[in-house]
Amino acid sequence: MKKIAVIILALHLILIWGYQASEGADEQSYFERGNAHFNEGQFDDAIKFYNKALSINPNFIEAYYNRGQAYYKKDKYDEAIKDYNKSIDLNPKRAEGYQLRGLAYLKKGQYNNAIEDGTRAITLNPDFAVAYLNRGIAYARKGLFDEAVEDYNKAISIIPNYIDAYFYRGVAYLRKASSDFRKACDKGNKYACDNLKQVPE
Repeated sequence: MKKIAVIILALHLILIWGYQASEGADEQSYFERGNAHFNEGQFDDAIKFYNKALSINPNFIEAYYNRGQAYYKKDKYDEAIKDYNKSIDLNPKRAEGYQLRGLAYLKKGQYNNAIEDGTRAITLNPDFAVAYLNRGIAYARKGLFDEAVEDYNKAISIIPNYIDAYFYRGVAYLRKASSDFRKACDKGNKYACDNLKQVPE
C-alpha cells in the first residue's frame, strides 16, 4: 500500500513539474513566435503572441520591450509608451527602456519628454550613440541647434560611421544657417536674403 502511495505521489510530482516546465516553455515559445511575426512585419500577430507570453509571465520584460516596438511600428505611440513604462518599472536601470520611450515621445511631438528620457538613457549608458542621436533630433525640433549638433558629434565620436548622425547634423547646420540668414535678411542684408533662398525648407 505504501509503495502504491509513493508511486502515486511521484507521478503527481512529475505531472506538476511537467506542467510548470511546459508553462515556462510556452512563455518562451510565444515570445519567439511573436518575434518571428515581428521580423516579418506582421505586427498584429506579434502583439497577440507577446500578449500570450505576458499572460503567463506578467514580469517578462523582453516581451514588454518587443510588444512596445510592435505598437511603435503601428504608430500606436501611447500603447508603446505604456509598455516602455512597464519595462522601466521592472528594470529602472536599463537604458534601453528610456531610449525607446523617448523615441515614442519624439514621434508624438513631446520633445521635452524625449530630451528627458534621452538624458536618462545617456546617464545610465554614456556610450549609447542612438540615445544621443534621438535627443539631438528632439533638440533640433525645438530649434536648439547647438545642442543638437553637440549630441550628433557625440554620437559620431562613439560610432564614426554613424550615417544618420551625419545626416541630421547636416540638417541642423542648414536649419541654423537658415535662422541666421533670416535674421540678417530681416535687418536688410541683401546677401543674407540671397543665401536664404538657397537654403531648402
